[in-house]
Amino acid sequence: MSEAILTLNAGSSSIKFALFKASTALARIAVGQMENIGGAPHFVIRGVDGTVIFEKSWPSGAGLSHRDLLGPVLDWVEHHLGDAKLIACGHRIVHGGWLFTKPVQLDAAKLSSLVKFNPLAPLHEPNNLAAVQAVMALRPGLPQIGCFDTSFHTTMPERATRIALPKQLRDEGVRRYGFHGLSYEYIAGALHRLAPEIAEGKVVAAHLGGGASVCAMLNGKSIDTSMGFTGLDGLIMGTRCGAIDAGVLLYLMQPGGMSAEAVSELLYKQSGLLGMSGISSDMRVLLASQDKAAQQAVESFNYAAAQQIGARIVALQGLDGLVFTAGIGEHSPEIRAGICAHLAWLGIEIDAPLNARNATRINTAGSKIAVFVIPTDEEAMIAKHCLDNLA
Repeated sequence: MSEAILTLNAGSSSIKFALFKASTALARIAVGQMENIGGAPHFVIRGVDGTVIFEKSWPSGAGLSHRDLLGPVLDWVEHHLGDAKLIACGHRIVHGGWLFTKPVQLDAAKLSSLVKFNPLAPLHEPNNLAAVQAVMALRPGLPQIGCFDTSFHTTMPERATRIALPKQLRDEGVRRYGFHGLSYEYIAGALHRLAPEIAEGKVVAAHLGGGASVCAMLNGKSIDTSMGFTGLDGLIMGTRCGAIDAGVLLYLMQPGGMSAEAVSELLYKQSGLLGMSGISSDMRVLLASQDKAAQQAVESFNYAAAQQIGARIVALQGLDGLVFTAGIGEHSPEIRAGICAHLAWLGIEIDAPLNARNATRINTAGSKIAVFVIPTDEEAMIAKHCLDNLA
């Protein structure tokens, strides 16, 4: 190995990263995470077999920033590579808005342009950009590639991007963008390798995790998706409400007297599964609970997901395949079964034993729709874009 690529996915309290060989195969070398940023940071790196190969912790209250903690990540990477060279660092950036429709090499000017999208993805964008700024300061000569979750959805027809507001607002960028694009891009490729006859048809992919959305793909291209202007729309999520009557927001701000900041906090951090259950945003906790509110939250999640899948079927004018991915989608047989039960009228039939063991294909032989469970790999997608961008 002579060259390598580092991928970063920076959140508010964690930085996930992966190291790849810079070759066509893009073999993974190691994966890691810096967690509990702002508290007692914990740094752990694992080999491809899952074995811990490096670990370090800092005391609580150390006040270490993304920049402070990315230093040890870059130091470890360069030490581990030895004579090999780190040729690029790829970043997941949630919102590229109307300015960035494909992966780009980042510089100070592009970073300045991206800051304007912080209000559209407040849980993610500021942290994504903080990591870029940190690497610029720590390794100013290292090429950095921004990979945008919105880019995959630039193939949507204009009718799927419109919001029914005055044209002046659309001209200012108020439109539907869609998110989880790196995940959907990976799934489109993985499904084509697995079942090309399905991938070339009408497919709905369901990215179900802490954030959740669905995407209608025609021959591997996005034609509609459930998230819109921001990552709030569509499905019920861990702490986000999903689709909501805008009149509720007017009620909260006018008679309710809530500020815009308070409403933002409510919608992004206090709603969804957490708000409905009053217990947890973690689907595993809710599924294990006997509490009625937890059960109702799960029931609502399944119903909302099926509704959103139904809307994508309208966009596709049919359905050949349904793909479940991300944390809940890949690991929760109960949720997959619950969603598919709402879609039984389509002729979807789930094979219970296959579903229980998270098999790659979980439909029965008699099902009219193919149903898959495919692990996503956004990191591999970022690494590929880095390689392509530097070619």
